[in-house]
Amino acid sequence: MAVTIRDVARASGVHISTVSRTFSAPHLVNPNTRSRVLACAEQLGYRPNRAARALITGRTYNIGLIVADIANPFFPPLIKAAESQARKHDHHIFVADTNEDAALEEEVVRALAKQVDGVLLVSPRMSNALIEQLSREVPLVVVNRQIAGIPAVVMDVARGARSALEHLTALGHRRIALLSGPRGSWTSREIRRSAAATAKAAGAELSIIGPNPPTEGGGLTIAEDVLRAGATAVLAYNDLMAIGLIEGLLAAGARVPQDVSVVGIDDIMLSRLTRPKLTTVATPTAAAGRAAVDMLLAHGDDRRTTAQIQLQTELVIRDSTGRGPGPHSPADPGT
Repeated sequence: MAVTIRDVARASGVHISTVSRTFSAPHLVNPNTRSRVLACAEQLGYRPNRAARALITGRTYNIGLIVADIANPFFPPLIKAAESQARKHDHHIFVADTNEDAALEEEVVRALAKQVDGVLLVSPRMSNALIEQLSREVPLVVVNRQIAGIPAVVMDVARGARSALEHLTALGHRRIALLSGPRGSWTSREIRRSAAATAKAAGAELSIIGPNPPTEGGGLTIAEDVLRAGATAVLAYNDLMAIGLIEGLLAAGARVPQDVSVVGIDDIMLSRLTRPKLTTVATPTAAAGRAAVDMLLAHGDDRRTTAQIQLQTELVIRDSTGRGPGPHSPADPGT
């Protein structure tokens, strides 16, 4: 026979309403009482009826998580971290992939709005104006996009791009190519802005190639463009593009890093498995997933927030960067 809420109330010596609050609004229950109720529920094998709880509280205990491309290795660590964090708060995650399509992104948000308590938008391609409009229909937290008045978790890719360019110029590179990402990408704009300013300060020439698909194929197809530009070093929008670029450069007879140095962004697992191993800017994707869930739950508990959290990035120097033809700084670790 199934264990009921009455059984838990009797075993823990509290009223049925206290058991109900323990599962629907635990912050309203005395910590000692809450612990006792949860221990009794665990011992008896009681599991609350989520559908009934939703009717009582008006909440679904579900979160929508929308990513631009689930096939991109950047996203799975973020998804796994978000799911784990949500479970700690007795919530579940629904994941949707929009295939880099802004129109599909809007469609998915509207479809999920009535089925979830809020939505995490990761690397969205929609316009700021549309995201602002959707935020009035469903609680939103945006990852990797800054919009005034919208809670966000961003990774400091501007700092990462600056570190990458400083590394390359210290190695003596003066003709550098930047492989930009897809249209509508806030991250790509931040990388471009920071890279351009850093190159100018160092007296280096920066060629912008793109926009490009943020895929291995996107990097592979522009290897010839990089060689025609005469670049001795490249900063790619992400690791997938950098890996594809290396493949294309090697196929064209160019050596990495002897002829062309390559830097990616993200530090996905593949960046450590390529030959040469990829120098890259590590981004804290798992931390971003956890922070976004916490922010959304706070946002939905009548504590509406416009907070914006910035997580730090870090340059990881491996084998795909080497000396360029220009002057070198002896202080640079890559020399």
